[in-house]
Amino acid sequence: MVIGRVADAVGSAVGGAVDGVAGLFDPGLRLGVTGLARSGKTVFITSLVANMIDRGRMPALTASSRIEAAFLQPQPDDTVPRFEYESNLHTLTGPTPHWPDSTRAVSELRLSLRVRQGGMLSGLSGARVLHLDIVDYPGEWLLDLSLMDQGFDAWSARALTRLATWGVTSYADALAGIDPDGPFHEGDAQTLARAYTVALHAARDAGAYDLTPGRFLLPGEMDGSPVLTFAPLPPGTDARGTLRRELARRFAAYKAQVVRPFFRDHFARLDRQVVLLDVLGAIRRGPGAVAEMREAMTDLLRAFRPGRIGWLMSLAGLRRVDRILFAATKADHLHHTQHARLQAILEAMVRDARDRADFAGATTKALALASLRTTTEETREVGDETVAMIRGHLLDGRRVALHPGALPEDPMRLLGQARAGADGWGDGDYDLMDFAPAPGTLRRGEGPPHIRMDRAAEFLFGDRL
Repeated sequence: MVIGRVADAVGSAVGGAVDGVAGLFDPGLRLGVTGLARSGKTVFITSLVANMIDRGRMPALTASSRIEAAFLQPQPDDTVPRFEYESNLHTLTGPTPHWPDSTRAVSELRLSLRVRQGGMLSGLSGARVLHLDIVDYPGEWLLDLSLMDQGFDAWSARALTRLATWGVTSYADALAGIDPDGPFHEGDAQTLARAYTVALHAARDAGAYDLTPGRFLLPGEMDGSPVLTFAPLPPGTDARGTLRRELARRFAAYKAQVVRPFFRDHFARLDRQVVLLDVLGAIRRGPGAVAEMREAMTDLLRAFRPGRIGWLMSLAGLRRVDRILFAATKADHLHHTQHARLQAILEAMVRDARDRADFAGATTKALALASLRTTTEETREVGDETVAMIRGHLLDGRRVALHPGALPEDPMRLLGQARAGADGWGDGDYDLMDFAPAPGTLRRGEGPPHIRMDRAAEFLFGDRL
């Protein structure tokens, strides 16, 4: 497919070869962190870095005791914005903690780890340094890689169908007042682009995940540019000078000038990958959202080039993602007795995606975690029954203790209804609450409280320590 050809072409570029040679003298690991909106990318990176600098809460990281120091250094790419680690940490753990802004563009951070050698020869060699380059990027941009296989007409048909599926009619109303086969006017293009952007946001609020172009949701520095001023159109003629012809040209420019450079400059250079999913948020939105998330994850993995390659091929710039972690975030919104069920649902949702990666030779793992733990647990006796509860602050400031309910033991009870297109969960209510960060969570020598971030770190780069 086209994405695969783009990946191979980019992987053999001269820049990749330079990266490979440099790695012999300055060992590093590029870790990509992505996920769709509200999945917790910013919080994950902030917690990971803070807990690697102060490792008191990282017992499952087997090399933790041999890490002599962890420190931030200037990132190697001067053209990419630095991930705002310090301000995000203060936002999450300061006197009045709150959630930071969502990821809106690519950013990068270099965490260097000085590690004491282990084994019989540990006394004969000094410590070595591993540079962990963490790349944060929106999952919506990654879904745009599917556009490389589509022409304007095919994309338009799919985009219009998806808006109708999610009951979004605002774009169709805007389109009714404009003739796509009439003469091109910039005002008409801007009107349709704005209307389509509003429609995409409405579809996402309703539970849709696979929404393209992703830059319409997160435009970054390209907001208002002609390359983002197009929209889907119904079938028609393709005469010169028409609105349709110009929007089709801009669609092609978007693929060539936005999608392809993103893949070349950022995505194709990754070694390891984290894919974060707000599974509980999808469950709360209903069966349609769960089915949508499952399909989006399968499509998203098609963009990866998973598998193992030898060191000789890496010198030629042929890099592949050899480990992928699928993580269900916000596990702290459930009692720990429900975490295994959340992980089982995640494993079932990403089964097709994991099978594809495993077949290609990559190592995958599914994990339920909380990058920042916002709740504590307790049990109460209600009559003759012991009820598992969680306690925390809601987003409106109220402190509550509640029973978060139970997920089904068999994940197919949810996925079966999702695949069948059910209107709602007929056998349960999964309207979970949203919690705010808890104040006063940092202690000397420890990073922010979390759930299983140490296991995530062990899987992602423990072997390189």
